[in-house]
Amino acid sequence: MSQDLFQAPDYYQLDELLTEEHILVRDAAREWVKREVSPIIEEAAQNAKFPQSIISGLAEIGAFGPYIPEEYGGAGLDQISYGLIMQEIERGDSGVRSTASVQSSLVMYPIWKYGNEAQRQKYLPKLASGELLGCFGLTEPDHGSNPGGMTTNIKDMGDYYLLNGAKMWISNAPFADVAVVWAKNEEGRIKGVLVERGMAGFSTPETHNKWSLRASATGELIFDNVKIPKENILPNKDGLGAPLGCLDSARYGIAWGAIGAAMDCYDTALRYAKQRIQFDKPIAGMQLQQKKLAEMITEITKAQLLTWRLGVLKNENRATTAQISMAKRNNVDMAIHIAREARQILGAMGITGEYSIMRHMMNLESVITYEGTHDIHLLITGMDITGISAFK
Repeated sequence: MSQDLFQAPDYYQLDELLTEEHILVRDAAREWVKREVSPIIEEAAQNAKFPQSIISGLAEIGAFGPYIPEEYGGAGLDQISYGLIMQEIERGDSGVRSTASVQSSLVMYPIWKYGNEAQRQKYLPKLASGELLGCFGLTEPDHGSNPGGMTTNIKDMGDYYLLNGAKMWISNAPFADVAVVWAKNEEGRIKGVLVERGMAGFSTPETHNKWSLRASATGELIFDNVKIPKENILPNKDGLGAPLGCLDSARYGIAWGAIGAAMDCYDTALRYAKQRIQFDKPIAGMQLQQKKLAEMITEITKAQLLTWRLGVLKNENRATTAQISMAKRNNVDMAIHIAREARQILGAMGITGEYSIMRHMMNLESVITYEGTHDIHLLITGMDITGISAFK
């Protein structure tokens, strides 16, 4: 078992822009990842098994709903703290960050924002502590980038709703206790539905044979005449804007998280390049390797500045959907490029589980697609700057 020697790059002294609380939160998450995630994550990925032993630790570092008010079990932190936690967790593994992201932004967030007080009191404290785990059902087998075309539906049966349909590519689905599911009512209006494990007709088959996010559990949500109590409908927002609001929060976390993956690949490649001797000197002294490393730290620094500014705007409730899309798209693309360049610096060693780079690279192939694909985010920016939608 190799020791986690990670040292975070901070080329522009960005820590000076953070508060003492930000640094304390970030460092606590960093040390937890070094202690609890790094020693087990390669084996978990090789075995395609989510390490459920880390759930309590994620709760302890505030990874579940860090910005949720303390009265509901959250940590009551700001958006920059949330981003820093996601950065550190994804430095460990994108799949682990996915679990925390889904729990925070796609399960706790909609219950907090769109739910009523009874729903908040029932679910949020147990989700924050990790006693309950959740998932988010929006994507369908035939509706990914066009979620508004969903066919999952609810029918009013008087005393309850009847839910039918299916969702696909759902993180946490195989073990989730509660699912926030989006379905159309008889008028075609999208509603949020809280579906609990154990409800008759509700099943969550696991998705196998993944090359990416292997330490994360992915599955389907199948609804076959599931009876939904009327108190399980989220009452305070409906329409497509409701799930898209959740995705804004999740995409924001991903923008920070991708930096963590990039930093880990850069740090690994830099350390290796200083130690690897070829032609009688470290390969870090070779011009082409220096070019790779210099470009990596430049792109990481730009992404750090982008997300910090976005975090300030989020704290002021001024961040737009388009701004979040830009950061998610840029930072994941940056990270996947750095992973590929870092793998080349390590040569053949870069494909082994002795180093984290290939695992990050495979994970990022999912991250660049989920929560809005690379191309869709480009079109969101395009629509924002031109005022013309390219989606239809």
